[in-house]
This record gives sequence, C-alpha cells and structure tokens, in this order.
Amino acid sequence: MMNSSREEAVQPRCLCGNSPAPPGHLEVQRAHQGARRPYVRLQKISTKYQYTFAMRTSSQPGLPSFFNPYNRLKGDNVLGSNSILDRPDWLTRLDSRLRNQEEELTLVKSALADALRRLSFYDRQIPLLRRQVLEANCLPSEARDEPTVLSQDNGAFWILPSALSNDSSLPATRQTGDHPEPLPGAKRTQGSMVTVGTQTEELAILVLRRGQSLVNGHGKGEPVQVPTDTGEGDSSHGPASSGHQDLLKNSFGIQGAGEDLGFASEGQSLPKEAQGDGGSIPDACFEEAEDTGGSPSEDSVDKVPSGGPPPPSAQPPGRETPSPGSPSEGSSNSSTPASPVPAVQSLMASKKELLRRNSSSDKPTKTKLRLTKKAASSANLLNRSSSLENRIKDPTLSPGPLSARRMNYNQERHSVKMFLRGRPITMYIPSAFLNYDDLRMEQPSEKLQLDWVYGYRGRDCRSNLYVLASGELVYFIACVVVLYHVQNRTQRHYLKHTDCVRCLAVHPDKVRVASGQMAGVDKDGKPLQPFVHIWDSSTLLPLQEIGLGSFERGVGSLAFSTTDEGMYLCVVDESNEHMLSIWDCSRATKLAEIKSTNESVLTVEFNPQDSSNIITTGKSHVYFWTWSGGSLTKKQGIFGKYKKPKFIQCFVFDTNSDVLTGDSEGNILIWARVAADVRTLGKGAKETYQISKQTRAHEGSIFSLCLCHNGTVLSGGGKDRRLVQWSPCLTLLQEVEIPEQFGAVRTIAEGDGGELLVGTTRNALLRGSFMDGFRPIIQGHTDELWGLGTHPSRDLFVTCGYDKQLCMWDGGEHTLAWSVTLEETGLCADFHPSGKVVTVGLSTGRWVVLDTETQQVLSTNADGNEQLSVVRYSPDGEFLAIGSHDNFIYIYSVEESEQKYTRFGRCTGHSSFITHLDWSKDGKFIMSNSGDYEILYWDVAGGCKLLRNRFENKDREWASYTCVLGFHVFGVWPVGSDGTDINSLCRSHNERVVAVADDFCKVHLFQYPCAKPKAPSHEYGGHGSHVTNVRFTHSDGYLISMGGKDTSIFQWRVLGGSLPRSRSFSSASISSQDAGVST
Repeated sequence: MMNSSREEAVQPRCLCGNSPAPPGHLEVQRAHQGARRPYVRLQKISTKYQYTFAMRTSSQPGLPSFFNPYNRLKGDNVLGSNSILDRPDWLTRLDSRLRNQEEELTLVKSALADALRRLSFYDRQIPLLRRQVLEANCLPSEARDEPTVLSQDNGAFWILPSALSNDSSLPATRQTGDHPEPLPGAKRTQGSMVTVGTQTEELAILVLRRGQSLVNGHGKGEPVQVPTDTGEGDSSHGPASSGHQDLLKNSFGIQGAGEDLGFASEGQSLPKEAQGDGGSIPDACFEEAEDTGGSPSEDSVDKVPSGGPPPPSAQPPGRETPSPGSPSEGSSNSSTPASPVPAVQSLMASKKELLRRNSSSDKPTKTKLRLTKKAASSANLLNRSSSLENRIKDPTLSPGPLSARRMNYNQERHSVKMFLRGRPITMYIPSAFLNYDDLRMEQPSEKLQLDWVYGYRGRDCRSNLYVLASGELVYFIACVVVLYHVQNRTQRHYLKHTDCVRCLAVHPDKVRVASGQMAGVDKDGKPLQPFVHIWDSSTLLPLQEIGLGSFERGVGSLAFSTTDEGMYLCVVDESNEHMLSIWDCSRATKLAEIKSTNESVLTVEFNPQDSSNIITTGKSHVYFWTWSGGSLTKKQGIFGKYKKPKFIQCFVFDTNSDVLTGDSEGNILIWARVAADVRTLGKGAKETYQISKQTRAHEGSIFSLCLCHNGTVLSGGGKDRRLVQWSPCLTLLQEVEIPEQFGAVRTIAEGDGGELLVGTTRNALLRGSFMDGFRPIIQGHTDELWGLGTHPSRDLFVTCGYDKQLCMWDGGEHTLAWSVTLEETGLCADFHPSGKVVTVGLSTGRWVVLDTETQQVLSTNADGNEQLSVVRYSPDGEFLAIGSHDNFIYIYSVEESEQKYTRFGRCTGHSSFITHLDWSKDGKFIMSNSGDYEILYWDVAGGCKLLRNRFENKDREWASYTCVLGFHVFGVWPVGSDGTDINSLCRSHNERVVAVADDFCKVHLFQYPCAKPKAPSHEYGGHGSHVTNVRFTHSDGYLISMGGKDTSIFQWRVLGGSLPRSRSFSSASISSQDAGVST
C-alpha cells in the first residue's frame, strides 16, 4: 500500500483534472498549450501514442472525450463534452495555436519565394559567365598575364589572375575592399577551357563569328564577335580601380547587401580547332536549355535598374552585353553557393541534377535545398506563382527581341514561346528559317471538296429517307444532307446547316426539300439558333430560311402540305411545349402557332386530301388538328377499349384517308372518323376519331409505316427486325427479316420498279426486295469515333470507336471492305509500312495486330491497364511505338513478317498521358506530346532515352507530323485556346499543307510549315460534333476526317497544288518566295 501511494504521489497530474494522467495524455496537452511548439511535435506525439493511448484511456471515465480517441471512434460528440464546456479558455488557446502555425507556414512560403528568386537570379548570371569565359580564352598568350577584374553591383568585384593562361593555375580572388581573398572552387587546371552549361548532360558547340578580341576591355588582335543565347544588347564598361582594367557591369542590376551569388561551374579542355591562328574560333552555337513547362516568374521579365548599363550610344564599338533573359526557362537549383567565377568545375555536375524528366535508364541523384534566408511575407511567392486567372491564356508570342513581358524571343531568336493555360511552351527555330521574322503565313493553294460521306443517322432519327425525282436518295448525317445516286454511285451534299440536321421533308414536286437543324453554339460560345432551310435539290441552293429565332432547342418534325401543291409547311420544335407552327413557304411567314403538348412529338403530317387537317403522334397521344385561319384546335384520339401504348411512333394515310398508326406494343391501329353521339354527348357534340381495327403486326415496337404505289402497306419492326407487306385491309402478304448486323428497321422508302430502301438503327441503308433480299449500300459506325489509320500504298483506311467495330474502307470504291468486332473499345490504329497488318489500341491497355487480308488476329499484347491513345510504326517497320494514358511510350521490335512483337524498351519521362507521337525519317527518334502540353524527344535506338537538349532536335526531319505541339505547326492554334481545342492534325506527305481537326466541328487546311501565330486557313464545316481525327491518304489525293458523337466519316478531295515540293521544310533553307513572304 505504501508503494502504491508513493507511486500515485509521483505520478503527474492531468491538466484537465484527471489524476493520474494516462501515458501520453500530458504530452498532448502541453503540446496544445505551447504557443511556439512546432506543429511537427504535436503530430509525432499523436502518431506515436495513438494506439496505446486509445487502449489505456478507453476505460478511464474522467478523461475528456476530445483526448480520448476511443470515444471519437464510438462517435461521441466532442463539442458536447462537459469537460470542454468547463474550460472555455481551451478553445482560445487552440485558436491561438492554429494562428501561430499559419504564421509559420507563411514564413516557409516566404522563404521558398526568396529561394526561387535567388535561383532565378543565378541562372541569369550564367550567360554573362559564358561570355567572360569566351573572351578570356580568346586572348593571346601575352595578354593573359594581367588579371581580369569582374565587377559586382554590391561593391565587390572578382579578380581573375592569369589562371586563364596555359601556364598558370592560380586561384581567382574576391576583393571587397583592400583585402583580396581566394575564391573556393576557383582553382583551374593548366591548359583547360572554361565553359558553362545549363540543365544538359553535354556541352553545346560554341558559335563564334570573327570579331574583335577583348582583353580586359581593350580590343586586340583579330575581331571576334560572340553571339549568345540570351539576346542582343550593348555592354557597358569603364575603368577599374586598378587603372587599366575595365569592369564588366552586371546587367542584372544592383544586388542587395547580404545576398551571395550561388554558382557551380565545370571546366572542359579547349579543343585544338578552337585554338586557331589570330585567336579565331570556329562557328558553333550555344546549347539551349529545356523548357520546364512551368509558368514563368516575374523575375524573368526584363528590368533595367538605375545601376544598369548605360545607353548604347555610350558603348565603345565591339562590346555587347548579354540580356538578362536566359534561354533556359528553368531555374538553377544549385545547393551550395559559390563564386561566379567561370573556371569552377562543379557547375555542370550540379546542373545534371536539375533534370526534370528522366528516361527509364537515367536516375539522377537528388540534392537537398537549404534555405539561407526568410522573407518578411509571402507576397513575393504569391506574385511569382500567379494563379491561372492572372496567367496569359491565349497562345501569345512576342515579335520583338527585347520583349519585356515574357522574353518570348531571345536575342539570337533561336526559339519562340507560346502559352496554353498560362503554361509556357518553348519551340526552337530550325536552322532552315534564316529569315523567320519575314516569314508570312498565307492560305494554302490547296483546297478541300467533300467527296463522300460514310454513314447515315438512323440510330435516333426517323422519317429521314426519301427518293427524289432525279432518282437520288436524300438522307442526312451530322450537318450534311446527302443526295446519293445509287446507280451512278455518286453523292452530292447540301452544306448550309450550322448544326446537326434532325428532320427532313420532301415537297410534293420531289425537287424541293425542307431540312431542320438543332440549336448549337459557335466556338466563341454564342448560341446558334435553329432554323429550317427550303432548298432546291437540283442546284443545292437555298430558297427560304424559315423560323430563325422562332424555334427553341431544335426542329423535331417537318411536313409539306399536299393538296395545295406544297404551299405550306408545318413545323414542330423541341421546346418543352413542342410548339406547332404553320408557315407560308413562298413568303417564309408564320400563319399559325400553338402549344401542342408537353410530351414528345415524333411525327407530323398534313392530310393528303385536306390541308386543314394535321395529325401529330408521340408519347401516349394521337392529336387530330384543325387549322382555320390563324387558329389551331386539336382533338385527341380515343383508345376506348384498346390498351393505350406508351409511344405511337409512326403513322400513314391509306387510300381511304384513314389513319394507320404503329405503336410501341407492335400493333397497327386504324383510326376512323366517327360522327358525334348526340344522345350521349348532347346537342352540339363534334365528331371524334376512334380505333376501328387493331392488328398485331410485330414483336416489339413498329418504327416505320410506308404506303406503296399499289396501295399496300409496309411495316418495319424494331425487336424482330422484320419487314412486312400488308394488304389495304391489313392482311399479311409477305415478310423478310433484316440481318442482325444491320439492326432494326428505322425507316422505309419505295424506289423505282418496286425496289425498297430501308434505313436501319445501326446506321446502314439497305437496298433490295422481298424476293432477292437486302444488301447494304451505305454503312457507318454507331458510336463515337476516335481511331483512324490510312494505308501506306492504297486508298484504304481503317476506323474504330466506341461501338467496338474495326472497319476497313475502300476510298476509291466508297465502300466498306470489311469489319470485325473487337473485344473492347478501339481508340487508335495504324498500318505497318508494308500494309499487310494493322494494329489497333484498345481502351483497356491491350492492343491487337490483324491481317488486312484475312482479318485474322496475329498478335495480342497488353501494356498497363489504361487506355492507349496512339500507336505508330517506324518508317522502316522495325519498331512499333505505343502511347498510353499511364504516361509511358512502349517500344516493340517487329519480327517474323510483322507477326512477332518483342518489348524493346519503355520511354519514361512524361508527366501526363501521351496524346500524339511521330517517328523521325531514319526511324531512330520519336517526338511526343502529352496531356500537359509537353514536347519531348526520345532516342529509341540509343535505349529509349529522353533527349533533354531539345535544341539539338530542332533540325530533325520527321516521317510524319501528327503532334499538335511543335514549331512547324504552332500557328494552327486559335486565339484564346485552352489547350484542348485541337484534337488532331496531319501533315501531307508532300509537306505542303497540314490538316487540323478541332473541337468546333471544323476541319482546317493550313500552309505547312505553319510557324506564325494567327495563321490563315481554309475552314470546312459539315461535322456535327468535335472532329476527332484527320489523315491524308498515301498519295495526298484525299483527306479523311471523323466526327466524334455524330459517327460520321468524311472523305475530302484535295484540289490544286499538285506539284510536290522538292525538299523538306524541316531541314532545307526556305526562301522568302517559297514561304509566301513578300519581298
């Protein structure tokens, strides 16, 4: 007992009144009370004692529920605890603690902002050091005995002794007054040449023009002009304190006191060819650093402080000052501050650690960044890391070399920069563009003409197939009304609609056609109002535009009157009330209008013998309308003893003017006009429409009814896919079943000589008879399309999409060659250069290889479990590149007649999903784009390595150009683009034009190369949804484009510009005349 009491006496008491305090409880409370305790301590204590604390306190009733994790797990109300209410000052202390932590976080942010500023400042010093190194190495041996003085704006200056001579290894010193001190890391080996690089593994070759040699500000020897990557400018110089040396001013302005300059440099031996006679050095160029993809900070803006260089007029000839802008968009992350002496060995080693992206074989070590100073507030951080609202959204470029906004051009004009969603994208100008500033973009001489439309909209539309007096079929898909001559196998197209066509009506003369469209929006977000066009099918010219601004959402149904030679047009829109209106076709004036019903209206027709009678059907209704002057009255059909169907989807007038309706129950109902029952309804009762006969016709819905010339009636079923012929009294005469691959019957039309034409729900048009059966004349996809590939030597192409169908099309014959069903959604496809096999990428990470002749699957593989966005064979066919949404590019070697595929490597380095890729003409390199607007280059032959120096790839020739980001095509991006407005592009094989598929239902044709912003183009409409892909055929004779949701495939004929270009724009020199520049 004594021991027990003594233990209780020495045990600490809980601050909240509990005694004794449980293990860990006191530490938690003290952590809460400590105003300046780090937040990490509280977190560690809570984590360390979480399990023990919960177990030991679950049985202690005196512990407040807030400190009892067990009670919190049970769901106790923490704020409702009596212990909390007894100590209201606890909440005050907790609030004070949280405010203190917020202040500490603010200080951390400020310190990070200061570090970013310092790193950016260091990077901008590198071009100056390069210049000083080059000047020092260009000196004659007798001039290297004098020390070089490099000034700083903070009052100090660096003294470079004769270490730059071949027989000296003395270290450089720093002098801040009268006391010189040696510089750490400044020791130089004998006979070495000092160079400074940024963010690259290898040093670039230095381009030096012959100019004036500079020795401490005095010109000696042959003239040497040193171009830099940072731009053109003038340098200031003046007498040093020693009397003979000239000080090279720091062009970055005065540096604040107490701020050290952090640098690391690397020495490299001077090549023999660089030590020519007279101090001359061969031509070369500086290496450009890779763009990090981040938003530029305000420190990158040009600023000329009061202590900066004097105006150019005060400069002596032959001196140049580098611009503060650096071609490297990234900032140096050197962890150890050092002197800005160009003869330091460690710069390149430090720079290697700044690699933002790594291939699978390169894994640089990480270095810890130590903060040396904290700022007073986080204002600098917020200013430098601006939000998306403050960033430039438009793809902007600055034409001037001294741009003060974002340094979009450096002084040597090696690169251009555009912005997408505030993110900079740097592209390097190829050497072929000697006069880039004079390059003028014009519309190409080539143009497109719609040659063929594959597909038909039958999946969600009805009454959309008719036969004209010319023998042509008229139907629609997307925004195009197609006129197809079956015998001649030709198409014509009406292209005046601005959004998807939804309904059709043919005038009694079978020449004029009315077509109604849906509402939409343009690329600027402005609404496109629906309307009806009445047009001449022989000339394809519009005659009247009806209802612009009168209809809501779209036009659902149309019908011409019959007895008065088609003088009137009845229109039902897609508004909530489904407004029914009657229009004068010749004057385009509205004669009557009324709200029809809140339920769906599917069809409307005039009585062929009385234009004052109109019938509409739809969801659970049949309305008989009477039109008199400017008024419309309706009578509802009475079902009586018959079951009321959910939908009445079609109707037709028979030879007796009775109405036959087809409904969702599979019944054909005959409606007759019945005199009013005066005894029951009283005097003044009006006639009604009632069902006189019901015939069971189909299993499932009846989608279409058609009255033939001989008086028989045709009906098409949905579920049973049967086409049935009925006598006038609804006696079954004959029937045929439509093949399952084509879907159910959507609409029926009668052609010449008893020939029947059938539109199906799987977007196919069939032609045939009951005796001979039916065969397809038009086929299409049934769901969103994405994958497209063209044959390397024939006018063939493959398409795939969400309907899991892979289709091979013959562009010469305008037919479907074959189709196979895939196991998953197909999203991309490409032919092998031999044309014998085609590879399809699926939505699950799998990809299959099929024989183009037998449609047999030759190989099946999988890479990851995310969708594949691009597959591309190398030009020689030895490799296959597969871009995935898991951010990797998988490389396979192709063997054994394109039947064996072996993993060769994996390209690792993208920070987002792969969108596009292209192979170089030699088949060794890849250029790729990703979802976060990256442009990366890969050395496949060298082991799938990421080429970090993008400057060296500016002159590489590409076998194809489908990447949407790149110097040769950045001009295709519209003003105000958000980075997703262009889905696909394709350069022609003769490298004259580039076709673009955008998100605004348009296909564009640009001049190639398209290397200036706001480039003009030919614009072509017709698609009713985002255009997902475009490809040229092997001979550039056709361009294939695909709509997304509209499931359409357009084949465009390329007109004009048949002369191929004699050389590649990516490598050969471009004259002003060839580039379309006025000289």
